[in-house]
Amino acid sequence: MNDLQQRLVKMVDKMPAFPSSVSRVLQLTSDINCSPKELVQVIDHDPVMTVKILKLVNSAYFGLARKIISVNQAVVFVGINTIKNLALTIATMGMLPKENRAGMNMTRFLLHSLGSATVAKMLSQRLDVPPLESTDYFVAGLLHDFGKVVFAQFMPSEFERALKRAEKGKMELHLSEMEEVGADHSQLGGMLGEKWQLPADLVTCIREHHAPVSTGKVAMMRDCVIAANEITKFADFGNAGSCVVEAFPEGVAQRFNMEVKELAGSLTNLSEELEKTRIFIRL
Repeated sequence: MNDLQQRLVKMVDKMPAFPSSVSRVLQLTSDINCSPKELVQVIDHDPVMTVKILKLVNSAYFGLARKIISVNQAVVFVGINTIKNLALTIATMGMLPKENRAGMNMTRFLLHSLGSATVAKMLSQRLDVPPLESTDYFVAGLLHDFGKVVFAQFMPSEFERALKRAEKGKMELHLSEMEEVGADHSQLGGMLGEKWQLPADLVTCIREHHAPVSTGKVAMMRDCVIAANEITKFADFGNAGSCVVEAFPEGVAQRFNMEVKELAGSLTNLSEELEKTRIFIRL
């Protein structure tokens, strides 16, 4: 392991771990035979998590016809997988620092992340992903850029230079990160995902959202994240350090049979769906 790799590992190790309740939720739901009762008990013992999940489930984002008054009801109406991903989303957002010395605007970063999450979910539905699995795509979109948070916290000088280089040269941030640091946020995000013991497919999506390699089922989720990232930039919803809208990689363009502008235009209610994500910021 070279000096840079050692430094990256130390940075990731400094990131906070998930609350014990979220770690237990991930552990339980990794088992296909997960008991809904046990999952509900874990969340019910975390009052803050319970309140936030109920607030989200009862929000316009889900648009349910009836008011949900318990986590048990929520599991019945939206499913175990959705509850798992809401817990993961809430916990991850709670780890975002309010400030950083690199000068990255965290509110705009979060908006871009939430926008990418929503668009990735919309694209999964276009590809006929079952509704119970579509929230996996939401979380993949939400977390794809979290390596930038590690850079902003623990390598602020280098990351600030990368941000300025990207802005000045109208280039993608991951390219300027390579020039300033020798690694990019997708690599760091993959390492963070492993520290958090996220599902393997999710870690792959984070690691490959600028350099797609894997094939099979995980490639569909990753391609949705790649497309969602560019569409969210095209829609000018938030900002994660780069406004350059890149053309889709060949495989992504082939999957959707469209380029960025055309695919964005084909998503009905895109602006409305993006605006709904602001409910997460108001938690």
